[in-house]
Amino acid sequence: MNVDDEIEQLREEIKRLGHKESDGSYKVTFGVLFNDDRCANIFEALVGTLRAAKKRKIVTYDGELLLQGVHDNVEIILKD
Repeated sequence: MNVDDEIEQLREEIKRLGHKESDGSYKVTFGVLFNDDRCANIFEALVGTLRAAKKRKIVTYDGELLLQGVHDNVEIILKD
């Protein structure tokens, strides 16, 4: 799977697991994404996919590197 495909899949998973905001964006915490069995099976490197999506301004979140446990409550926002 190439990066574009992984980012598109990430969009779908954030929509599935997150909640829609009034502005049309979706929010999910890193912990929810990281601990989801389906995401674990899809993404070999979830953090790398998130970083690529952030570089392309598809998602936004605080910080650069997300670590399981430490950053479980960081909100990931999928832009509309």
